[in-house]
Amino acid sequence: MNELYPLKFKPALKDRIWGGDKLKTVFGKEGKCITCGESWEISAVEGDISVVENGFLKNNNLQELIEIYMGDLVGDKIYDTFGLEFPLLIKFIDANDDLSIQVHPDDKLALQRHNSFGKTEMWYVMDSNPGASLISGFTKQTNKEEYIQSVESNTLTRMLNSTEVAHGDVFFIPSGRVHAIGAGILLAEIQQTSDITYRIFDWNRVDSAGKPRELHTELAVEAIDYNYYTDIKTSYIDQVNSVVNLAKCKYFTTNKILFDKQVHRDYIDLDSFVLYICCEGKFELEYRDNVKIEVLKGQTILLPAVFKNINLIPHGKTELLEVYVD
Repeated sequence: MNELYPLKFKPALKDRIWGGDKLKTVFGKEGKCITCGESWEISAVEGDISVVENGFLKNNNLQELIEIYMGDLVGDKIYDTFGLEFPLLIKFIDANDDLSIQVHPDDKLALQRHNSFGKTEMWYVMDSNPGASLISGFTKQTNKEEYIQSVESNTLTRMLNSTEVAHGDVFFIPSGRVHAIGAGILLAEIQQTSDITYRIFDWNRVDSAGKPRELHTELAVEAIDYNYYTDIKTSYIDQVNSVVNLAKCKYFTTNKILFDKQVHRDYIDLDSFVLYICCEGKFELEYRDNVKIEVLKGQTILLPAVFKNINLIPHGKTELLEVYVD
């Protein structure tokens, strides 16, 4: 069996009613979609399983690779837990218009209703227009009855916590948190492998056929966390040429590496694949006897779990997200 190597996958662009053109103009993504709202960088969602685009494994999909390489690719513990299903879904999202207000169920409810995992996710803002904002949670403690009344009276938005965003802002969105990405935001989204979304309100929009998109009002009621949270934006301080943690939960750990000189990474104690998402600049990933692979802005690469020591070599100031399951 041939040896593994860092893997790039073919992005899957998704037309969305709220999408724009930044995935093409900023990141150079290629695809037929006109209003490109999402680029699925790595996916194990049924019907959208990512396909390798580099090296001798080109055109094999992610599920096939896990079947062959098992723990060497994803980590022994992850393989034992998830089998052939890769546990994370990585997206870039271009919100040219407001996304719908929505919520995702937790694992228990998603399993019961959909035989699926729930969806806990996080956002890293890569770019935003002046004044752009997003929604995360409620402005005060509330309950099911108040929520239903606000939906019926079309006053839901008054209850929701909206905050302006800027490059580098981080938002952790656990399952149950009502949320929405606002117009003018370009971000990276890291989430559990799940495509279960309950759409609560869609700004009274209609599609190209003049029809409103389906809402999931009743399904959402039991999925929502009605608690009030003050810390909706993650606080952190950039440290050049160091690793800064942005999020850590049972589903994923995400670190930020802002660097302008070589950074060595040692994963000897980590039993997981590692993903690198290049947000600014470009870098080379150096592995196995000085073999290098270049990663550009807007690209994502998967380092198989079998690799324990690598170097990240920037071309100028570079900003990346490092993601794994710990």
